[in-house]
Amino acid sequence: MNKIQMLARTFALGLVCSVAAAQADTDVDKAFNPYKDGVPSFAGLTPGTVVSKANVEQFKSVLDEALYAAIKQGWTEVKVGPTTSFEMDKHYVDATRANLGKAALGGKNGEINGYVAGRPFPEEPSSSDPRAGEKMAWNFKYGVNWGDGAAISPFYWKYRNLSTGQVERTIKFNFHFLNFKHRVQHEPLPEVVPNPSEFFRGIYVKVLAPQDLKDTQLLIQRFENDLKFDDAYLYLGFQRRVRRLATGQTTDAFLGADLMIEDFEGYNGRVSDMNWKYAGTKNILMPFYNHNELALTDEFKEADGYKFVDFAGQGGCFPVISWQLRKVYVLEATPVDKSHPVGKRVFHIDAQGYTINRTLIYDRKGDLWRTFTIGKSNPDSHLPINKGTGIAIDDSFSMVDVQGKHCTTGQFKGQVDPKLVPPALFQVQNMRSGN
Repeated sequence: MNKIQMLARTFALGLVCSVAAAQADTDVDKAFNPYKDGVPSFAGLTPGTVVSKANVEQFKSVLDEALYAAIKQGWTEVKVGPTTSFEMDKHYVDATRANLGKAALGGKNGEINGYVAGRPFPEEPSSSDPRAGEKMAWNFKYGVNWGDGAAISPFYWKYRNLSTGQVERTIKFNFHFLNFKHRVQHEPLPEVVPNPSEFFRGIYVKVLAPQDLKDTQLLIQRFENDLKFDDAYLYLGFQRRVRRLATGQTTDAFLGADLMIEDFEGYNGRVSDMNWKYAGTKNILMPFYNHNELALTDEFKEADGYKFVDFAGQGGCFPVISWQLRKVYVLEATPVDKSHPVGKRVFHIDAQGYTINRTLIYDRKGDLWRTFTIGKSNPDSHLPINKGTGIAIDDSFSMVDVQGKHCTTGQFKGQVDPKLVPPALFQVQNMRSGN
């Protein structure tokens, strides 16, 4: 090869690399700004529209199967708000750009190589990619759910009879979340040290009321190695001892609720626990809104005047919020363990934030069992501490057992404040100390 040919080849390779880099950068821009060139629309669906039993057939194609059924039965109505961009944490977006192309799936489900920080696979999922669903699962795992760390303090759960509306029990919690690794916004960066056990994430829960459950604590320690089972511990205040939870107990009802530990945050399991299938992209109504613009409840009194999302509809099981027509990825998850109580979960993932906000849960016979809604507030229309964080705030939840005619609802006071989540909180010793 002569000198001219070598120069030509070098130029061609450089051009190919530049084009590939430009395309990758475009993928990132589209991933985090899906409404840059306009928002989705549907005939007759405008801000202020109320989708009810009277007009639900008109809007069936922009509703997931379970929400359509609930509206058709007259259990709830959905008020439509304008579709808005939930601007993402700049640090997370920058980390995605800086680490483009570094992450790759390993040979097994649950293996990933080269991941540093940000969204590992920002490109659009493709039905021609047999492992697209697995990549989506990693995007969720390494997403911006509460960012590097945050607390829900307090967090009210109500157990309700779907048929009568009777509130059977109210539990007051504090929940705390901390990423030990792949941190992008809050010190320490990029990880908490020391971390000899190589934890990726921790969840710590403490019951504040009622008295019979007070001081009950739950600690979940998730390892960086997804093939390792989580460590999970439960402290029962009346027994005054910590016991380790067996792996299967994460699929039991948590403190008698309609949720299992595996349901937390939309999905609180390992990537390797499920078989994943990308099932398409669609525009449907999702529970996204501005907290401070809602009709909020005065039931709970906070010193700072904060008010919680209200509930109404059948049994009081449905949040009083507005819904946006948003771009959504549909992801199906079937358990690897054939004895798992769930037959299949169908996740509806917000394409911008990669958060799970609507889940349809089917039993092992294939019948709809439960439906899960997690409402998201724009952080700039929430508590002052959350403004400017770029972290959409979990703000309300509803888990409806359509077979058992029961529901559990959740009302959040979420705070993105690193001072509320010191690493020592996520150690077993903390559970024993009485904190």
